[in-house]
Amino acid sequence: MANILIIDDSPTDVRVFTTLLEKAGFSVSSVDNAEAGLDRIRANKPDLVIMDVIMPGMNGFQATRTLSRDPATADVPVVMITTKSMETDRVWGLRQGAKAFITKPVNEKELLSTIASLLPNKTH
Repeated sequence: MANILIIDDSPTDVRVFTTLLEKAGFSVSSVDNAEAGLDRIRANKPDLVIMDVIMPGMNGFQATRTLSRDPATADVPVVMITTKSMETDRVWGLRQGAKAFITKPVNEKELLSTIASLLPNKTH
């Protein structure tokens, strides 16, 4: 069973993603800010991270860049999920190291197929 960490400051979004992912058979944990997310990833590396962009303090772009540039965490795929729907945001997110960029509201099938493509040996 794959472990997924959600980094998002919206309790509603965390609840929606957690319910969807647990129903699909994933083990899910969450934190509500990027700094706590980076600490959690370094302490207990998940198989995949779902990262919001707009958060207080460090934003998701900065956190993704930090993860992708650290050899200890660079292999953890990051899926950015955000309301920022401009093409420039998607390109910037991918340039920071995100493996996928999905806009809210999230399509359940799109999210699950994205995760399956990033974790081919960890999904059922």
